[in-house]
Amino acid sequence: MKVKGLRWWIIALIALATVINYIDRQSIGVLWPDIAEDLFPDNTTDERKEIFATISVIFMFSYAFGQAIFGKILDWLGTRIGFALSISVWSIATVLHAFAKGVLSFGIFRSILGIAEAGNWPGAAKANAEWFPTKERAFAQGLFNSGAAVGGIVALPAIALLTVYFSWQMIFIIVGLVGLLWLIPWLLLVKAPPKKHPWLSDQERQYILTGQQNQDVNKDGVYDEGYNPNTGKLLAHKQSWGVIIASAAIDPIWWLFVVWIPIYLNEVYGMDVKSIGLYGWVPYAGAMLGAWFGGLYAQNRIKAGWSVDRTRKVVITIGCLIMLPSLLAMANPGGPTSAVLIMAVILFGFQTAIGNVQTLPSDFFGGKTVGTLSGIAGMAAKLTAAGLIYLVPWLTSGGNYTPAFVIGATMAIIALASIWILCPKIEPLKG
Repeated sequence: MKVKGLRWWIIALIALATVINYIDRQSIGVLWPDIAEDLFPDNTTDERKEIFATISVIFMFSYAFGQAIFGKILDWLGTRIGFALSISVWSIATVLHAFAKGVLSFGIFRSILGIAEAGNWPGAAKANAEWFPTKERAFAQGLFNSGAAVGGIVALPAIALLTVYFSWQMIFIIVGLVGLLWLIPWLLLVKAPPKKHPWLSDQERQYILTGQQNQDVNKDGVYDEGYNPNTGKLLAHKQSWGVIIASAAIDPIWWLFVVWIPIYLNEVYGMDVKSIGLYGWVPYAGAMLGAWFGGLYAQNRIKAGWSVDRTRKVVITIGCLIMLPSLLAMANPGGPTSAVLIMAVILFGFQTAIGNVQTLPSDFFGGKTVGTLSGIAGMAAKLTAAGLIYLVPWLTSGGNYTPAFVIGATMAIIALASIWILCPKIEPLKG
């Protein structure tokens, strides 16, 4: 049996995993007003915000180290088994949230969730490198990243609706079980890499392998495994540090909103869970459009004859320049409608840029190294995001979120500078 366009089915399945990933991680933020009322009834608003920040930082630190761990696991076990392991553990961890009784138990379950969910991102980058030619990678990455946005769009109203019928404990069980169901099509469809997959047509296999420009290191016309240095040599390249610093600078902008949108809407505009569900999905609609735009525009420019170097830098620059004024505008956004619309513009810019940042490991290195560099960059990104999340209760004491948004604008500038300075030419590297 041959499946036409198998690579698109696989990236669609990964995008679906990302939707599930974001529903799982967003659940606690949306449900927090109910959780806090149930478990922490005697605490003030600022104290509850500090508790939420503590739990979120535990998740972020675990997620950070999970990126590096799963980057190695995916390079060792391969995409199929590595992804299955990741989603199995994070789904079980989500179910366990139903049994949390306080900060300690929530912290433990969020830590397990963070470590396991981290496999989604280096896994997607590795699958992208395996299954797509260079000219399609930005679009494929955009499709995958749009899963995060769709997860945000779906999670907030869906969880708000579920609160009408179920307790917060039962909601964690329901969303956790969805992830386990995803394993069935994944294990059936992803039988092997492109070189050996029995359902892949010879035409599509040839198209994928010959389109992976960084697979022919010695330019002899024979497609090899590319440049795959050990970790020490990998980190000796300034281009690797360009990827790591850009990821560490830009990623906290996303997490600032992912973690704090529900709390922000609750604190600044007095919204309950149902109102958050009504408004909170709007920023993720902007993120979804940005993921598509960044990927499609990059693909269009490469097909038009632009080099990978020019394409990546232009698209990343556009995304950062969209974010900068929008982040500063959040200092005085007006009412809730204008606030979520400005957030949508910010996340549009973020997703425009990040899809191309995340393709850089596969632009520079061979397939056996992509997971490692993606994992290290992801770990750095989550550590800086954890730092910003930890500071948010202090920065926003009394409900003034302006300092946090100014820091976000500064991070966008740093990300842009790291790409232009440390990645002088984006092309396959050699030893």
